[in-house]
Amino acid sequence: MEGGGFVRLDAHMGDDLSVVNAARVSFGARSDAMDERNAGLVRFLMRDRHGTPFEHNAFRFHIRCPIFVVREWMRHRIGSFNELSARYAEMKADFYVPAAADVRTQVGKPGAYVFEPVEAEHAERTRDAIAASYAAAFATYRALLDDGVAKEVARTVLPVGIFTEFYWTVNARSVMNFLSLRNHEAAQLEIRRYAVAVETLWGERMPVTRDAFVANARTAP
Repeated sequence: MEGGGFVRLDAHMGDDLSVVNAARVSFGARSDAMDERNAGLVRFLMRDRHGTPFEHNAFRFHIRCPIFVVREWMRHRIGSFNELSARYAEMKADFYVPAAADVRTQVGKPGAYVFEPVEAEHAERTRDAIAASYAAAFATYRALLDDGVAKEVARTVLPVGIFTEFYWTVNARSVMNFLSLRNHEAAQLEIRRYAVAVETLWGERMPVTRDAFVANARTAP
């Protein structure tokens, strides 16, 4: 991803079978392997929106992205977050500058607008202006630190385009809620790219659940 951003799966617990057994415990039953019957149960649970069996698992993601992406991400109050703190650590001069093809203009009214690309010269002018703004802000940040100002004060000049990193621990039901909104054509381009990566990593561990989610119009149970 641009600027060295990434999504990686740091650890996970549970899989498609954990969904099955969370449901079957209601009848005092348990399965030891996934088969077509159990896959059918997952599809039924998804279709009829029996959501709690999808909560008995955990995925811990490690993510590096711009702060403006994190602020959208943290609106999903369905998981646990721990983020790099600029109170304790000096920030690096790593900033998100959109690729020329990603510089866009907004056309239409709020709630009904679309985004369109700009001409090449306009895109490069925009990229240069963004980079210059970042450089000026970071120079001020460094000057404040060098002058003995506390990190928690100096950080106030840093823009939301600076990269940060965080851990996000979440269950599959909450992952699907996140994906239904952020891996969607209406989501902002930058966070959608991260959501695509989350879906790929999660889907590799829970392929039956992921397929059922897609078949259910990407609606979280």
